[in-house]
Amino acid sequence: MTVHIITIDGPSGSGKGTLAAKIAAHYDFNLLDSGALYRLLGLSLFQQDLLDQIDSKLEQCIDCAVNLDIEFKSTETGILIYLDGVDVTNTIRTEQVGEYASKVATVPELRKALFERQRAFIQAPGLVADGRDMATSIFPEAQAKIYLTASAESRAERRVKQLQGMGLDAKISDILSNIQARDKRDMERTVAPLKPAEDAYIIDSSTIGINEVFQLMVDYINSRVK
Repeated sequence: MTVHIITIDGPSGSGKGTLAAKIAAHYDFNLLDSGALYRLLGLSLFQQDLLDQIDSKLEQCIDCAVNLDIEFKSTETGILIYLDGVDVTNTIRTEQVGEYASKVATVPELRKALFERQRAFIQAPGLVADGRDMATSIFPEAQAKIYLTASAESRAERRVKQLQGMGLDAKISDILSNIQARDKRDMERTVAPLKPAEDAYIIDSSTIGINEVFQLMVDYINSRVK
């Protein structure tokens, strides 16, 4: 039996997380939020005072990645994420933890440690994988590959609204500079840099709404997944 795989890659704030969840629900597929794994590892290393010592304590960091105690719980309102038994659903969405994740993502040994954990999400009837290198590195065999992008300015505006909706303070100038710095780091890293797969369907959501993007995705996926 073929397990269908749909990948949705793109930069931070492009809306891929929200759309990946909608696509997974639409097709009743499993969902992998790979960014959450990197954020969880970054948060865990920070909590253990290892984040700034990755080079000198690499083996300890790798061990943490392999044995990360995480749990995803589906609810009527979304997915709850636990680290070491503690609900960190909102915590891992902060800009600070996003920075932790970006640091972790530049380390080849830590990426390798998380590779098999991501591959294990391939289960029937199918998988929607959201991240930055899902099509290029983790699931190159995916039948449908989407690269969702948007201008840094539009992504910053969306991020501010998201954070304010969570009751958090946010300055658009700070968010924009963080997004631009993260884009540069993600695109220039030596291992699995952020870029579209050669056969990816590229969608720019800078000036179109989520419903229109969703329909473009569904039309494309239906043409690829039989």
